[in-house]
Amino acid sequence: MKNVTVLIGSGSIGVAIARRVSSGKHILLANLSKEVADAAADVLTNAGFEVTIELVDISSRDQVKRLAKKAAALGKVTGLIHAAGVSPSQASIEQILAVDMVGTAYILEEFGNIIASGGSGVVISSQSGHRLGALSDEQNRLLATTPADQLLALPMLQQGQVKDTLHAYQLSKRGNSLRVMAEAVRWGKRGARINTISPGIIITPLAVDELTGPRGEGYRRMIELCPIGRAGTSDEVANLAALLMGSDGAFITGSDFLMDGGVTASYFFGELAPKSSC
Repeated sequence: MKNVTVLIGSGSIGVAIARRVSSGKHILLANLSKEVADAAADVLTNAGFEVTIELVDISSRDQVKRLAKKAAALGKVTGLIHAAGVSPSQASIEQILAVDMVGTAYILEEFGNIIASGGSGVVISSQSGHRLGALSDEQNRLLATTPADQLLALPMLQQGQVKDTLHAYQLSKRGNSLRVMAEAVRWGKRGARINTISPGIIITPLAVDELTGPRGEGYRRMIELCPIGRAGTSDEVANLAALLMGSDGAFITGSDFLMDGGVTASYFFGELAPKSSC
């Protein structure tokens, strides 16, 4: 049996990473939408990869567990690319927490049980997690270590505590990086590594939704005023992911890599800084 790369989410970032790290491997491509999965599978198949599709709702523990079982049946799981999620303009507070926060926790827990020695994974998070205000040490610990099935019961995630969909998204993405840090300890006991990439505005269909949605003006301002002065590309994210998942990144695990063209730097120290009320 071949080594297996599991790609969860078949958007342009995930596909770009899979193409970089999956030569000679079987790709198990998981997505909620069959239409989107089929389109991505066609791209990968036409590029010479062997692809199997599985339809999965990552907010369901049972479905994530089924996906992990399918992956293990195909071969030795040596790579995990988790690039699925919803954005603040696409979903409600409840959906964002269920998919982006809890779904990611399910994936890390279930694939942490089967990842092969020498294997590695990346979780695609977001720059938004870096612009959330500081949480307490206890809140950080709870987001990192609360069993996935109990996350939505945390007091900080109850109705009235999460202000809007952007806040839910920021909490989820902060939670992703914290949980990857905690899971890296468990993955390490299997001889495997896991890291997070927090991209800024990367031109994808999801980003286009944001750029043309209710927050579009703010996103365009980020692009214009950040130090790099442009949006990023999926291939640039794939360059970093290939380092983290390959032998050159063998000493890197439990880390979060912000790559946003300097948007966050400008948010704290430049022209994107919120105006003081004083």
